[in-house]
Amino acid sequence: MRFIPAVVPISEANEPEWWFLFREYKLLVKKEGEAFSIPYLEDLETFNLSPVRTQYLGTLDGRPCYSGELADHADPPPGMAFQGLRSLFESMGPELFGLAGRAFQIVDWDRTNQFCSRCGEHVETKSDERAKVCPKCGMLNYPRLSPAVIVAVLKENQILLARNGRFPNGFYSVLAGFVEPGETFEDCVKREVKEEVGLEVKNIRYFGSQPWPFPNSVMIGFIADYDKGEITIDGNEIKDAGWFPASDLPLIPGKISIARQLIDWFLENYQ
Repeated sequence: MRFIPAVVPISEANEPEWWFLFREYKLLVKKEGEAFSIPYLEDLETFNLSPVRTQYLGTLDGRPCYSGELADHADPPPGMAFQGLRSLFESMGPELFGLAGRAFQIVDWDRTNQFCSRCGEHVETKSDERAKVCPKCGMLNYPRLSPAVIVAVLKENQILLARNGRFPNGFYSVLAGFVEPGETFEDCVKREVKEEVGLEVKNIRYFGSQPWPFPNSVMIGFIADYDKGEITIDGNEIKDAGWFPASDLPLIPGKISIARQLIDWFLENYQ
């Protein structure tokens, strides 16, 4: 599948279109046995679907793609259902899942930015770029991205894993946290590790990144080496933490996340 992002539709389409429609935080999908797919529709009215707002996303394999916000009380058409994004990763595949995440972030940005945060005027959607402009004061508003670092800390042949208070019992992952104003990503890695588990790290190197549409994050992954200190959990966000060898890992995240990619990298190199 090849997706080409765009803001302006190339023409009025008289053919089926991909529709990423959301009711609050859930995506409308077609049920095909145990799998789910994105509705590919020619006419929304036929399915009694009336979006509150819509956004053009671009083309997928040459076909137009749209996102849209449905009313909170909207019912799914026959053969369709509303599903949370996280549950769809395995059944949709990475390409469609990534596009669904993009669609959700744009829908969420659109519905939460109808008024100017400077003067309160109702804003307008720019026709030539993904932005809102205030007709009164001229303020521009672009889709928000919240950068967060996520880091695998290594000590000899062990990886540092921690249990966040929000995780189910027995579930552990690598450390993560949002970047603060004025911080580099590397500074954020050092601060988050120090704050959450009391350790200092060194030799920080880039691993990879991942859009994380829950609701508007982008995760920047790093690997770092233990420098000094003893594990001292903050007791607030982190409930437990420890060093784990590849042969004895606790319950870890699913394949959807870059957290799992970091842990899988550790397993491949330290098994």
